Amino acid sequence: MAENEKTRFTDEELAEFKKIILDKLDKAKQDYDTLKSTITQGDSNDIQDTSPTFKVLEEGASTLSKEEAGNLAQRQQKFIQHLQAALVRIEHKTYGICRETGKLISKERLRAVPHATLSMEAKQKQR
Repeated sequence: MAENEKTRFTDEELAEFKKIILDKLDKAKQDYDTLKSTITQGDSNDIQDTSPTFKVLEEGASTLSKEEAGNLAQRQQKFIQHLQAALVRIEHKTYGICRETGKLISKERLRAVPHATLSMEAKQKQR
């Protein structure tokens, strides 16, 4: 049976994808923790004895970088949620089935984007 005729991936294929997702999930959680610590960390540079102008610039840069880190942390958290949802689909043996077409998503796409829920065909129709 050709891959495009299959209705779901085999248990062995699902195990392969599960490993990929778990590896990405571990890395994503580490990255998220790093971003979170960047946001909550106090100023490590002491600017108390510098000129008021420099202090304002320094605080502005600090605020901006915390905002950027906050945005990145939110994106990372969303990515983690998508990976966790993919693990649930693996457990229910529905992983890799396009939610638009009902066909299997290509293995190449799932290896690149393991949390994908749309085939390339469906994704391109969205544009």
